[in-house]
Amino acid sequence: MSERPEQRKDPVDAIIEQWAEVRPDLDTTAMEVFGRVNRISHAMADRATKVYAAFGISRGEFDVLATLRRSGEPYTLSPRQLSATLMLTTGGMTGRLDKLERAGLLRRSPDPHDRRGLHVTLTDKGLALVDEAVGAGLAAQTEALSALDAEQAGQLAGLLRELLRSAEG
Repeated sequence: MSERPEQRKDPVDAIIEQWAEVRPDLDTTAMEVFGRVNRISHAMADRATKVYAAFGISRGEFDVLATLRRSGEPYTLSPRQLSATLMLTTGGMTGRLDKLERAGLLRRSPDPHDRRGLHVTLTDKGLALVDEAVGAGLAAQTEALSALDAEQAGQLAGLLRELLRSAEG
């Protein structure tokens, strides 16, 4: 069995220690877990914002492009499908689509089967950009995850999957 490297304290440890001083009766295990999950989420969101800014898009705009890309060829969804997937209001979605269309990253066209409907489709430029951006975003995530070895990362992914099921259940 290998030795564990000395664990350095983080800001969550300081919070836990403060609670232990004033309320030693509390079990703060959940606070330790969710405090760290929350801090990791914010730190990684900041990294993603910087990565996608280098491509001239926001995280929200990346989400639209990535959703279209993941849908497979012909990379087309309705605004309603996009809104549902991204949990956005139609107004929020319209603003993102307007900006992405002006940048030439997607196009809107009438739905041939529904006179009131629209299709949103990635352009070749949008496809190339999202493919580059997703690679850069994954590289930033992989860099952060490099603090763990492959086995630890796999264990963490499995534990977080179970925790997510419980939290959403």
